[in-house]
Amino acid sequence: MSPLTNRTIATVGSGVMAEAMIAGLLRGQQVEPAQIVASHPRADRRAQLERDYGIRVCASNLDAISGADVIVLGIKPQMLSRVGRELGGNLRDGQLVISIIAGATTTALSTVLRHRQIVRSMPNTPARLGKGMTVWYATPEVTPEQREQASTLLAALGAELAVDDERMVAMATAVSGTGPTYVFLVMEALIDAAVHLGFPRHIAHDLVIETLEGSTLFAKSSGMHPAELRNMVTSPGGTSAAALHELESGRLRTVLSEAVWAAFRRTEELGDQLERQVEAGTGR
Repeated sequence: MSPLTNRTIATVGSGVMAEAMIAGLLRGQQVEPAQIVASHPRADRRAQLERDYGIRVCASNLDAISGADVIVLGIKPQMLSRVGRELGGNLRDGQLVISIIAGATTTALSTVLRHRQIVRSMPNTPARLGKGMTVWYATPEVTPEQREQASTLLAALGAELAVDDERMVAMATAVSGTGPTYVFLVMEALIDAAVHLGFPRHIAHDLVIETLEGSTLFAKSSGMHPAELRNMVTSPGGTSAAALHELESGRLRTVLSEAVWAAFRRTEELGDQLERQVEAGTGR
């Protein structure tokens, strides 16, 4: 039996990531369409969700959460103060709130919502295909049963990992959350390099995509350290050795590390900004 059996799930915001969660839950038969209600301000978006998934939809956030056991907050960070104040005071003990809002700390969320049973999560864009990586943290008030519900919901997006230190969610934002950005940039650079060599762009695209996908699957299935895998394909005086010399000379490792640190610092800044905004909005 699923932890979500006979539970009602409300998605507030109901954007791309919330839709991915809805699709994953239905695909995995964790819930029935009648168990899901989605709120969104645009009528066309509500109609599309109802048509594609057979779920219930409504324009009012308060109507969506009124009978829900689990509430997924999928709004944009800048909307947290307004939507949070709308929901604050209307949440009851026993309702689980799962936030997929980038940068929103549990301090900011609990302040504006006036509620403590909260999960802060950070998915990434491959979640749209059910291949995402989500890291999440639950406040101490979240019950063991609610943790199972959160795990099941977030597994609809792909792999999920619970952590005991909320700061790790911010760290994951810089690694897995922002990670596709790094991969797409490397992908683009390799395609451009292949075009520069003389390949037509469509062939260059396929060469790079298939190589990256195959390398990732090989690394995952082998369980070997990336350094071991790299050494397997690096012959003395060979093409890989020549390429690696240029990459190391160009500080590739250092630049990637600096990029991750920059993303982490920005995540922390966003969290601080949201906390200040909600405190100002609630008069605290």
